[in-house]
Amino acid sequence: MSTEGRSAEPASATNALESAGFVRLLTRADGDALAASGLLASALDDSETPFQVTVAPTVATRSKRVHTPASEGDVTVVVGTADAADADDVIQLAAPDRPATLEAVDLVRDLDVTPDPVIALAGIVASGGEPGAGESEWLETAARERGLLEQRPGVAIPTADPVDGLAHSTRLHAPWSGDRDTTREALADVVDGDLADFDADDHRAIASLVALDVVGADGATDAAAKTIGRALQPYVTPDGPFDTLGGFADVLEAMASAAPGTGVALAMGHDVRERALEGWREYGRRTHVALRDGSTGRYDGLFVVGIDDGPVEAVARVGAAYRSPEPAVLAVGDGEAAIATREAGSLGATVEAVARELTERVPEADVGYDGGRRRGYLQFDPDVDETTIIAAVRELL
Repeated sequence: MSTEGRSAEPASATNALESAGFVRLLTRADGDALAASGLLASALDDSETPFQVTVAPTVATRSKRVHTPASEGDVTVVVGTADAADADDVIQLAAPDRPATLEAVDLVRDLDVTPDPVIALAGIVASGGEPGAGESEWLETAARERGLLEQRPGVAIPTADPVDGLAHSTRLHAPWSGDRDTTREALADVVDGDLADFDADDHRAIASLVALDVVGADGATDAAAKTIGRALQPYVTPDGPFDTLGGFADVLEAMASAAPGTGVALAMGHDVRERALEGWREYGRRTHVALRDGSTGRYDGLFVVGIDDGPVEAVARVGAAYRSPEPAVLAVGDGEAAIATREAGSLGATVEAVARELTERVPEADVGYDGGRRRGYLQFDPDVDETTIIAAVRELL
């Protein structure tokens, strides 16, 4: 069974997984895909089906694993795109206009397993979706009815400590982002005393200060006001591993890049909170420093950030949300680059075309790529000149 380029038919996918002797889960490296893989892995664990989860950052690496010889009765599930032509027993969750988490939720329910609504909603938020909107409404309702979700004033961060949470969050970008001491100084007038005594007014005051600092920062664009609005009035998750749903999504995004093994464990509901937060803090710090210190260039429809160190996908995403005067951002690092856009839709076809164009320009570049909702990723030989990357992207974006 090969389902190249589309989602698997529910009946055939369910039958294949129910009869599988072993399941290989191959997933792209983002928070949405991590959540999807975690939900599927938990369902397999419940049925005592042996499985292995591999986070593969490019289409080529996933395709190579798809075609790796497997034992009879093994099934491969690909979360994201891969070349599955002529490969047997492959289920592909790759709907370009739908979060992978929702694809996984449907498959898990077909297996008569109830998905964890908090993990599912965190994956949807990581994909850029709104919790409770559209198809996820029933998940929000289920979480609320079970006391797993409630809304309050404040900012969506993963920690109870607002200084820690705001300093490292990649859901916002302010003058103090990335530096804990500077963040503490910025919050000094509203964060004073025992955190246990925080009430709705305290959270509301923090949210107001953060919003003003974000939209009033030098270099902030009109898009910043809209983006920071989505991080306010967070959904609190009393029994979840992190304080808010948006904070959970932020940690998933960080783990997909910085520590995918920890990310898979987190998405399966295992207790890896402290390890995940440690990686998230460093990921957030590097993102904000890179965006603040990077070189920039502006072209028609494209804003370019050149960085020496930092997670390129996060730099591109945060740059598009808060700093770019153009709708798309290209972040270029050492041997990798990322594209992020504020416009709805998948960048899969675009980034594939960019990879082909780059290969034609530099045949020895050894280009790998991946694309998803509003995001694209490129790997290439570190010797490829930045101007060549920019030219290839500008031609096709």
